[in-house]
Amino acid sequence: MNIDFRQIRAFLAVARYESFTRAAQVLNLSQPALTVQIRNLEAALGLKLLDRNTRTVGLTRMGRELLPALQRIIGDLDAVLSEARDLAGERHGVVRLAALPSQASGFLPEVIARFRKANPRMSFVINDTVASGIVRQVREETVDLGLTGGRIFDDELDILHVSQDRMHVVFPKEHPLAQVGQVTSDALGRHPLVLMHPSTSVRALVDAAFAAAGLTVVIAAEPTYMTTAVGMVRAGLGVAILPGSAMEVRAETGLASRPIDGAAFVRDVSLIKRSGRTLPPASESFAHALIDAMQAELG
Repeated sequence: MNIDFRQIRAFLAVARYESFTRAAQVLNLSQPALTVQIRNLEAALGLKLLDRNTRTVGLTRMGRELLPALQRIIGDLDAVLSEARDLAGERHGVVRLAALPSQASGFLPEVIARFRKANPRMSFVINDTVASGIVRQVREETVDLGLTGGRIFDDELDILHVSQDRMHVVFPKEHPLAQVGQVTSDALGRHPLVLMHPSTSVRALVDAAFAAAGLTVVIAAEPTYMTTAVGMVRAGLGVAILPGSAMEVRAETGLASRPIDGAAFVRDVSLIKRSGRTLPPASESFAHALIDAMQAELG
């Protein structure tokens, strides 16, 4: 005969109140139904757990010895059930997200801050990496969500939302680019450029834009990090091309930025997840908040 948790709860209630009548009231059972639960538990264990007469109820020696173990079982079960209900109700949980460095340091922290204010028991694991790393982590389910550059064509991934991020040129405020009406690829080609490392999605887009325009540009430096690129602009090595959403575009008081004209300098930003997988409630909830922010801030 199998043991179920109702039988254990019935035994624990009788042990606590030393009364079938009171235990039945607390469990919202009739006394005959409670008696059946206790008998079935004793039959499944092959042990008598309670001594009962017309006036008193007491634990047998085996009942006393098993009581702590059965209390732990029910306590652990209640803790698991409470945790599951909290997760399902989105009251707490962990959001695991991989994102491009430009997004992770740009608009994403503000989105997380707003979400945490409304959901203070939520926590985040953020992996900032290049686009190929994001795709790999989502495929391998190291993270639940990925915020990456470019359109995604992969049967293993679902695209939840796509926004656009226009490239900006970052330059000293007294630079000649501050005076031009529109910043075009031709205008950029007249100046030394600080471009991101060839392994980045930003660099792939910029290279393609210049190639489509038939331009060969002078590359002054190829840093991996955007903060490094900004430092090189500040030192006068050249002007940098960075995503408009990047924090580095707005961080330096001595520098200015302008959007670059032309569709070739617009990058898709895609929110992705593993195809065929259900997101945990925390990540599902944050995905909706992130999509709203992408629509509002990236377009």
